[in-house]
Amino acid sequence: MAAPGPGPPTAAFRQRKAQRLARADASRKGALDERAAAVVQLLNGRAQFCTTSSCSGRLVLAQGSAADTNSCEIQKKNCTWLMVTHEMCIKDDVMTALEKATGDVVLKFEPFVLHVLCQELQDAQLLHSVAIDSGFRNSGITIGRGGKIMMAVRSTHCLEVPLSHKGKLMVSEEYIEFLIHVANRKMEENARRIDRFYKRLELALKTAVSANNSPSEETEKNRSVYIHRRKRKTIQEQDVHTFPKGPNEELEPEDDTESHLAIFAEIMI
Repeated sequence: MAAPGPGPPTAAFRQRKAQRLARADASRKGALDERAAAVVQLLNGRAQFCTTSSCSGRLVLAQGSAADTNSCEIQKKNCTWLMVTHEMCIKDDVMTALEKATGDVVLKFEPFVLHVLCQELQDAQLLHSVAIDSGFRNSGITIGRGGKIMMAVRSTHCLEVPLSHKGKLMVSEEYIEFLIHVANRKMEENARRIDRFYKRLELALKTAVSANNSPSEETEKNRSVYIHRRKRKTIQEQDVHTFPKGPNEELEPEDDTESHLAIFAEIMI
C-alpha cells in the first residue's frame, strides 16, 4: 500500500479554512454547543486546524416511521425529534415527549463528536493521540481526494434503546427511569472526557510549539563547531603577533569544509 501523500498546500488550506468558517451553521440548533465551544475555538485558533462539525453530546427521543423501524438509523432526516437535550434529563421530560409518539421511538445517548480538517498528517496524528488518551477510543483519521486530511473525534459509550412501536409504549415507566439514570451517567462521563480532551490538547499544542522553536541537535552541534573554530582562530592570530612569520613562512590553510560549516553556523545563529 502506497504511503499517503502530503496534505494540501498552506495557501490552499488557508483558503479552504476561511471558506468553511464563513459558512452559516447548518445544524438543527443553528449554533455551537456551549460544552464544545472551548475545544472548537482552541482548534480554529491554530493555523493547521479547521473544525467542520461538532456536537457536545445529547440525549434524544427520535421517532421514525412505524412502517420502517430502521428509518432513523439509515436517514436521520426522516426522523422526528420528540425531545433533544445536551444536558442531563428527568423522567417527566421523557414521559411528556412520549405522549406525542405515533411511530417507533428510540431513546439515544450520542456522545461528543468532532470533525477537524488538518493541514498535515502529523497535525492529525497529534490530535488523534490526544483524543485516544482522553477516552475517545473510536477516533480515526481519513485521507480524501486531493490529500484532504480529516480527523474524527468519537467515542464508543453510546446508548440506543427502543421504547415504543407504532405509538404504543413497549416498556415500563420503571425501566424508562432506569434508562434515564444510565444515560445521565453517560452524559456526566462525556463531560469529563471533553474537559480532559481540552486540557490535554492545549498542553500538546504548547509542547509542539516549544519543540519547533527550540534549537535542534544539529544546530547546537554547528554552534559548538563555530565557537571552537573562533577560539582556534583567535589563538592562531595571537601566535602570529607573538612569533611573526618569516618571509618564506605561511600559516596553514584553513580546511574548506570546516570553514563552510562555520559560515553556515554563523548564519543559523
